[in-house]
Amino acid sequence: MIDAQPGLIDEIRDRFANVDECPFQGPRAFFENAGGALTLKSVVETSAKFAGLPDNPGRDNPAGRAAQDLIARSKADMATFFNAPGGQFIAGESGTELLFRLIGAACLGTPEGGRVLGSTLEHPATRSAADRYAPIGGKTHVLVAHDDATGSIEAAAFRPEVTPDTRVTTILHTSPVTGMGVDVAAVAAEIRAVAPDCYIIVDGIQHAAHGRLDLAALGVDGYVISPYKVFSRHGYGIAWLSDRLAALPHDGLMGAPGAPWELGTRDAGAYAAFSDVVAYFDWLGGRVGDATDRRDRIVAAGEAIHAREAALTNALLHGAGNLPGLASYDGVTILGGVENPRREGLVSFALESHGAGDIVAALNEAGIRTHIRKADHYSANILAPLGMESCVRVSLCHYNTEEEVVRFLAAMRDIRRG
Repeated sequence: MIDAQPGLIDEIRDRFANVDECPFQGPRAFFENAGGALTLKSVVETSAKFAGLPDNPGRDNPAGRAAQDLIARSKADMATFFNAPGGQFIAGESGTELLFRLIGAACLGTPEGGRVLGSTLEHPATRSAADRYAPIGGKTHVLVAHDDATGSIEAAAFRPEVTPDTRVTTILHTSPVTGMGVDVAAVAAEIRAVAPDCYIIVDGIQHAAHGRLDLAALGVDGYVISPYKVFSRHGYGIAWLSDRLAALPHDGLMGAPGAPWELGTRDAGAYAAFSDVVAYFDWLGGRVGDATDRRDRIVAAGEAIHAREAALTNALLHGAGNLPGLASYDGVTILGGVENPRREGLVSFALESHGAGDIVAALNEAGIRTHIRKADHYSANILAPLGMESCVRVSLCHYNTEEEVVRFLAAMRDIRRG
């Protein structure tokens, strides 16, 4: 798709800021996308424009009305991007903050007793929120063990722990440590077969940049992302709530009409910046296909992104430019295994002969940005069962190139020789 269009990768890269150079480091290949993707140039321009406006959305003046209209248009863009079946979108401080709010409301707004179900695969954003609010709501927090070998979890693993009084379930869509996706629709169906009224809340923060979002197909009640991981900027999160989740008691101002979930004055620039993201997917879908419907173009963009990232991770694992891939190294551990169809643009690995921190530092010196994951509060749930203290995370996105992968493999060759 992307590879089949001459010059398209150059058009794609031209839409992103700092695509091949860091203002503090100089030229570099960016393989730290899981920590925060590159930012669209349009997002940078939009953010600067709205940062200079003093008017609040909703005020009875031209700027206030324009800001409110922009927020409404952005929420309509979100509904198309996510293929949302009704419900509502809200913005918050961050994805983590929104997960705490949604999970807290579900734990406290459902009948006392029963279970809050999750898995050991999850990021601490959901595990911590459930651990805090389940006891306050008189519920037991139960974690289903993920599969260390695949770096993911199957729907069937939940089956023994689902009870009719399972009130809340949290699901991680894609792991930021293993890079493996989860079949959310299958897990949700497994839960609802036994506990049809369960509130199901999904952490989609790592998944969103890879496209293929379809809330109508998932059968869940809440879905949260962090826009800075999907080509926007830091400083806000986006959540979708089903109508029944939104109806639960929640924090809000007394007497506010409509019992809104959003607290305080909204940043119209944040909403506008997410519309820029949707416009980018729309544009990309038009370049890789001939769909006339906007949603169909967004779907096409997601499929193209997935295919592109699969090709790049395959080169990383199996070699490119006459250089061997990671999978051929002596003493290498690839989290989730080498051949794993769940992989979404990310390879985490460790070498017996070299410390992960040393590898990341050496790659950085070579102008290649990666990241270390340690067995700390973020990643111990994944690494400790594998007997690993740390690993190197190489996270790609569709705007990366095979030439950058070759640079990475050449640097790894030199590191291993040293």
